[in-house]
Amino acid sequence: MERYVSLEKVQKVFTTKKGKFVALRDIDLSVRQGEFVSIIGHSGCGKSTLLNLVAGLSDASDGVLLCNNREIAGPGPDRAVVFQNHSLLPWMSCFENVYLAVERVFASKEKKVAMVKRTEAALELVGLSHAMHRMPHEISGGMKQRVGIARALSMEPKVLLLDEPLGALDALTRAHLQDEIMRIVAIKGTTTVMVTHDVDEAVLLSDRIVMMTNGPAATIGDILDVRLPRPRDRLVLAERPEYRQARAAVHKFLYQRQNRTAA
Repeated sequence: MERYVSLEKVQKVFTTKKGKFVALRDIDLSVRQGEFVSIIGHSGCGKSTLLNLVAGLSDASDGVLLCNNREIAGPGPDRAVVFQNHSLLPWMSCFENVYLAVERVFASKEKKVAMVKRTEAALELVGLSHAMHRMPHEISGGMKQRVGIARALSMEPKVLLLDEPLGALDALTRAHLQDEIMRIVAIKGTTTVMVTHDVDEAVLLSDRIVMMTNGPAATIGDILDVRLPRPRDRLVLAERPEYRQARAAVHKFLYQRQNRTAA
């Protein structure tokens, strides 16, 4: 697989009332086309800041960021973001929330009937055909996150960026949506970068796990290859020694970093 997203010596510095705050330093990371990479670390390690840099929602203070060999100089339809907050417009139906994104990307080159089909297909992909005309207040939190995922996928992005999209959900809903994300990414072959606090989630979904050092001036401490076959079944994986080893390796890294901070 070819390298699709590339970060070279990336640094992010914020200007505060107390002076310069170095959030990220010396970030070197390449993500291959079709790869699923998770970013994990303690709170304040710059995970979301790093994701925002790839999304083009924030500018790097130094370094080079590339997507498909083109400089990342701002947001673009080739990169779609799903946040922890679903950010649905409450006065629009599920269909209308997704159609809004489709229209922004495809209105100049497609007729309305084609855009309607795109919207319906995206909602069908996340299992919401039956609820497409409901309003956000009429559906559950898990369904709202599905709409957010459908909205992102409807743009046909080359890179899907997930910023803890399941963090606010109950355990059963979260597990179900994890399985749905695995299924959808497998169908689409989308290059995916996800920020998470959940070690089990990272191991289950990822091809590689990027482990961040503690901030400030956080950087990549280690990268773990998750050598588990796909498709993945969570119940089967739990019995595999490779799963337990990967999980233990991430926990060890995070525990050691936490103790070092406490000391």
